[in-house]
Parts: sequence; structure tokens; C-alpha cells
Amino acid sequence: MDRSRTRSARLLLPLTSAVCAAALLGGCSGSSQSGSSQPAAHQAAAPAKADADDLQQDYQKVIKDVLPSVVQIDAADSLGSGVVYDDRGHIVTNAHVVGKEKTFRVTSPTGEEAHAAKLVFSYPEQDLAVIKLTKVPDGLKAAKFADSAKVEVGQLVLAMGSPLGLSSSVTQGIVSATGRTVSEGRTGGGTGATIGGMVQTSAAINPGNSGGALVNLDSQVIGIPTLAAADPELGGSAVPGIGFAIPASMVKTIADQIVKDGKVTDSGRAALDITGRTVVGDDLRPAGVAVVDTKSGGAADEAGIEPGDILVGVGDADVPTTTALAEALAAQKPGDKVKVTYSRDDTEHTTEVTLGER
Repeated sequence: MDRSRTRSARLLLPLTSAVCAAALLGGCSGSSQSGSSQPAAHQAAAPAKADADDLQQDYQKVIKDVLPSVVQIDAADSLGSGVVYDDRGHIVTNAHVVGKEKTFRVTSPTGEEAHAAKLVFSYPEQDLAVIKLTKVPDGLKAAKFADSAKVEVGQLVLAMGSPLGLSSSVTQGIVSATGRTVSEGRTGGGTGATIGGMVQTSAAINPGNSGGALVNLDSQVIGIPTLAAADPELGGSAVPGIGFAIPASMVKTIADQIVKDGKVTDSGRAALDITGRTVVGDDLRPAGVAVVDTKSGGAADEAGIEPGDILVGVGDADVPTTTALAEALAAQKPGDKVKVTYSRDDTEHTTEVTLGER
């Protein structure tokens, strides 16, 4: 199930403004400055229709190119989507789609007989997993993955997958933002992962879309749809038009290691090398992360941070909770040097930490 514990704003769009704007652009004056006997709206109609036809053809081409590479994955307790990663039968999906299962049934968009697949490796920390078909069918088509650095806000995108079990479904939208850090809940099958660099999209992402493909108009996968934002004020209901996808470059980094080594050998995720828990202040509000233990020779240990210290800041970010700490670290890379602020014996200290890897 696609659920996010991030807070989301509720926006009310003034539809009347859009109608008025359309009327103004259509030429409400009733007269033409061009000297033509036809109204301006008529002159613009043919080019506008041509543009719409071109866009429609672009959509149809992308769907024809990519949809054969997007499959439905049936596990014992979940239903999700996956993307064919190579012609050897590897399929990349979300870790929360596979859950604790080891075997799966995979169905292609053509509706042909389901194929058996086995888990290669699941990496909940990044909510990614790779499964492999036990027998590679003829004509298996691997998807092409984009360079995440080239993804820009405003790009048109299509989301492909099996929302609510409706296989081969396609929705459209734009890239709304890049570089989002999102924390996933543990309820409803979530892994609790905190993931940085996420692509935000307005394309609809519903339960079952997880593990599918977010695709640009060059028929390249720019991300793996993973989360739909939820509004706690509405009982955790999904917020339309706010979804998140793991960027393609991160997908490739993790999937390449799993395919090659059967596990993740280089996560690219920064760590302080501590065990911590959230503590509250006198006002009963979260006040920091208490260091329960440090890894000998790890990042925090080398910087002089000790068990009993309370972390309150990493870089420019406050860290009142373990989730906030995970989000602050998600924006960093192993080997980065960051300022860490902590409290010891009611005295605040600051030290520079060279981040490790987890």
C-alpha cells in the first residue's frame, strides 16, 4: 500500500480564475486587429488542435514503448508493480511490495499467463528490491532509465502500473518538485525508510502503483512511484496530486549492485554510526535524539560524541526526533563533513563529524 506520513498542505484552486483567463485569451473583444475576416479564435483553433494531436501522439508512443516493461507483481499479502530491469529477467520494485515474501507471480501488460519469480534481494532502507523471473519469456523488454540530474520541474510525465489491481493503467501529470526528502510510515506495509532526492509528481499514484514507472516523454523511466502523500487532518486519506518516486539514478545504483552481487554493497547513505532514541523536554515535546550507543571507530565516536549526549542539530537542520535526524542525514553523503550540535550535562557543544555509511 502507498502511504506517506509526511504532512501536506491542502490547496483550493480558484477555478473561476481559470475560466476568466481562458475567456480573455480567446479574444473577448469581438473585433480582430489582423484584418482577417475570421475571428482570432478561429485562426488559433487549427494550430491548437495540431499541438494537441502532437501531444496525444507523444503520449501514445511513450505508452507503446514503455508499458510492455511494466508488470504486475502478486505477493501473498500485497499487490504492486515492477519494472523489467534487464533481458535476464530481473525486475526492480519497492521493498514494501515484496514484504517478507520470497516467491511471486508476475503478469505482463499483455495479460498472458503469470510467470513465477523469486526474490534476489530486498533493501528496505531505500524501499527497493529486485526479483527475478525463474524462466525468461520470449520478447521480454527492459525499460530505459533516465539520468536523474536531468529531471526538471514542469516536465510532463506518465505514471504506469497496476493501481488497485487495474493492470496497465496510465495517468499523466508533471514533475512538481525534485530533491524531496520523505519519511515512509511503518503501518500498512511501509518500511519506515527515509529517502532523499525524491521526485514529486502530480501524476496519480494509488495503492498498487508502487514499484511501477514514472516516465518522461523520451520513454525513459525517471523514477519508481513509491508514496502518495496523506493528510493526517483527513484521517490519513491520500492527497490527490502529491506523489513521490525514487529517482532513477538511485534505482540504478541499488539495482546494479543487487544484480551483480546479490546484495547492496555501497548504499550511498550517510550515517553517524549511532543508536539513538527520541527524548522529550519539560514541555513533553520532542527535544532531541539521545545517543544510546556509538559504533567503535564510527563517525560519531571519532568526533567525540558519547552515549548520553543528546543530538539537537545536524548542519542547519534541527533534529528533535529520530525521523528528523534521518531526514537530515538523507540530504548528505558518506564522507561529508557536517556540524553536529549536541547537549551534554545541560551544556551545548558543536563538533565537526565526517559521516560514515550505512
